[in-house]
Amino acid sequence: MTLAGRKSLYRGWSALPPDERALAWRLALLLPLIDISLRLLGFQRSWRWLSHFAPASAPIVAKLEDISAAGRVAYIARAVGARSPWRTSCLRQALALWLLLRRRGLDAQLKIGVIRRQAPFMAHAWVELGGVALDPEVPTGSVFPPLAAPRGNRD
Repeated sequence: MTLAGRKSLYRGWSALPPDERALAWRLALLLPLIDISLRLLGFQRSWRWLSHFAPASAPIVAKLEDISAAGRVAYIARAVGARSPWRTSCLRQALALWLLLRRRGLDAQLKIGVIRRQAPFMAHAWVELGGVALDPEVPTGSVFPPLAAPRGNRD
């Protein structure tokens, strides 16, 4: 990274409010853990493992301000993922975001979409809250038709 890049990164970091800096640190630790889990255990077992850390009680229905705040968490997850030395695919970021929102008591839903009929194979993972995709790459009527929800997605 160049000196100008480091200064830009520091300015962005120092501009964050303290609660968002703490969130960025949590994500910086959580993303590698999720990556290691996916590599060692695979998706289904990692999903079950992460589900143990999400509240078992019924999540609250999201209000507009919850969706806005969740969008900010998603933005920070993408920013941390883009700067992480660890592999941080959309699946890893979506799992981290899903877990953080569930721990806040929100009814976050993990979505995984696949385009099967055309080459090359394409897939994408994202989180929805109140039916709203928190990933700007997933517009309404996404080209990625969602698969069935993974077991343990507490609907």
